[in-house]
Amino acid sequence: MKKIISLSLVTTAVILSASEVTTLDTISVVETANTKIVKDVSNEQIKSADLAEALSKNVPSVSIVRRSGIANDIILRGQKKDNINILLDDAKIYGACPNRMDPATSHVLSNNIQSVKVIEGPYDVENFGTLSGLVKVETKEPTEEVHGEVNLGAGSYGYRKASATVSGGTDRFKLLVSTSTEQGDQYEDGNGNDFLEQQIEKNVMFPNQYSKDGLEAFEKKTLLTKGQFNINDDSEVKLSYTANRSDNVLYPNTPMDADYDDSNIYTVGYTARNLADFSKELNLDYYYSNVDHPMSTSLRNSGLVNYTTAFYKTSIWGTKIKNSTEVADSLVTVGLDTSVRNWSGEKYSTNVATGISGASTVSLASTDTTNKAIFAKVEKSFGKLDLEFGSRYDYTDVDSVAISNKDNKYTGLNANIFGIYNVDENMKYFAGIGKSSRVPDARELYDTTYGNSSLDQTKNYEADIGFDKTIGSFNIRPKLFYSVLKDYIYNSSITPTTSKFENIDAKIYGLDISGFYFMTENLSLDYGMAYQRGKKDGDYTDKDLAEIPPLKANLALNYEQAKAKYTAEVVAVDSWDSYDSSAKEQELAGYAVFNLKYTNQLHKNIGLTLGVDNLFDKVYNSTNTYQDITYAIVSSERVLFNDPGRYGYVNLKYSF
Repeated sequence: MKKIISLSLVTTAVILSASEVTTLDTISVVETANTKIVKDVSNEQIKSADLAEALSKNVPSVSIVRRSGIANDIILRGQKKDNINILLDDAKIYGACPNRMDPATSHVLSNNIQSVKVIEGPYDVENFGTLSGLVKVETKEPTEEVHGEVNLGAGSYGYRKASATVSGGTDRFKLLVSTSTEQGDQYEDGNGNDFLEQQIEKNVMFPNQYSKDGLEAFEKKTLLTKGQFNINDDSEVKLSYTANRSDNVLYPNTPMDADYDDSNIYTVGYTARNLADFSKELNLDYYYSNVDHPMSTSLRNSGLVNYTTAFYKTSIWGTKIKNSTEVADSLVTVGLDTSVRNWSGEKYSTNVATGISGASTVSLASTDTTNKAIFAKVEKSFGKLDLEFGSRYDYTDVDSVAISNKDNKYTGLNANIFGIYNVDENMKYFAGIGKSSRVPDARELYDTTYGNSSLDQTKNYEADIGFDKTIGSFNIRPKLFYSVLKDYIYNSSITPTTSKFENIDAKIYGLDISGFYFMTENLSLDYGMAYQRGKKDGDYTDKDLAEIPPLKANLALNYEQAKAKYTAEVVAVDSWDSYDSSAKEQELAGYAVFNLKYTNQLHKNIGLTLGVDNLFDKVYNSTNTYQDITYAIVSSERVLFNDPGRYGYVNLKYSF
């Protein structure tokens, strides 16, 4: 039986030969050594459509920020929000909610995803704002032959999902259409308590409690359409449209819920190869995305007579031109990149009896963030040594209609170098050093509660080093990183009179180890662990940095026989005892969650998946209470909500 690394397991990395570095159809040096890849997501991650959960189970350095049963956020190497650059088919999309109810990962569902690349560190110059890492989500591609599949899924807590995909075409034109619908009730924790029962048990103030029991927790509908027209053998045009519609998403640990969350992503791309000696590949790309996100207290006791709505909108368009060519046995890429993001928000009150809304007040004045950049990248091999050099110059203007005499302008010169020394086919050393930056967003600058219009941009100076060693059937890949953050944008009670965003200096450092071991032809083990620490520089009472998850380990055992595969995995997290109390964080107990999964191809057209997550019904908390988010408060303490208890699921797939 051919040895296959299970795609549902943790931290499988691509290993390419040195000779591939100078050809255009390969992954870059950085992606070769510094990337975690989760493949075949649409088939493997079928418990739910939540991408954040899939990433946290497969990549040790990614932790979930649990806000609800769906639409959760991620932390990568102790950072989140705009510090991580998230691309969906090379398009940027930002959540509209200042409370992170709709992070970028929530606008594409796992049933539409082919693969995800997680590139750690400041080693991306092609995209605006990659401070500490890049998450590249690639959705399914259309095929020439007619293919399709229908998935029907069900799980605990009233979870139901149905999705369908069809793809086909000719050698000149290919089309894919994928759609899904998904809904679920409130999950129960290991004590058997749903959202309302947790609110009551934790003494959440009565006005913030749900006004009735049995509310559905979320409903989501999606549509993905992609077309590809091959002009000739060396050029093509690609178009795509992604729609996400979410309704009545409950967030029990905050005072509001999402009435709906609607997003659209449009992309157009043109590629031409072998135009001339000076252009081996030319790419022209355009994208546009927008999100509408009203959240309200209409489902809480405080909204029985009058409820409050906060309505936020955001949109971004961007375009990029990039040309690659071979010069003196080097692959040289140069490009221009520009984008404009708008973000705004308002609040108003509505009378339940009459349905009439009062006058609105501005909570975030309409703000444009305009970026223009030029970048260059060179990939070169020197015998066994592969090197990649990159640089990017940004000019960014953040302009708010609320400030007539001032807008914020930022310039940044970022650069990096990353290398791989290929000792032989079983041993590689790699190292990199780089500087990257990201500008403050509109909320951090101009929000009426937390905004600080004097913020500087954050700079990250980072070094990474590691190796990849294979000994027979055993592989190990350890990696160290050290990150120095200048003018890090942070929200804590640094001074007694303010909790606004401020610039601080800090450092984050850590280690992760990943690999695999084929014990027999049928039995394999995948493993990974990640450890980070974050510290503030300067004279602070609490020097710990917020949102630095504790030691995390992923371990998965696979057994494959014929067309069946059995997986047993554990996700173990140490106690969260290094935390920033000045940022309203608190100590969390450690935990270990055990999951089981079984898949079988019952027929050439029919596949079955069965699984149980949190087999032993563990009561635990995965997410801390950093004050960047508005949480429910009890006696001035932020309320911790428990993660889901035992969760069983089944999925039946028909493919043709």
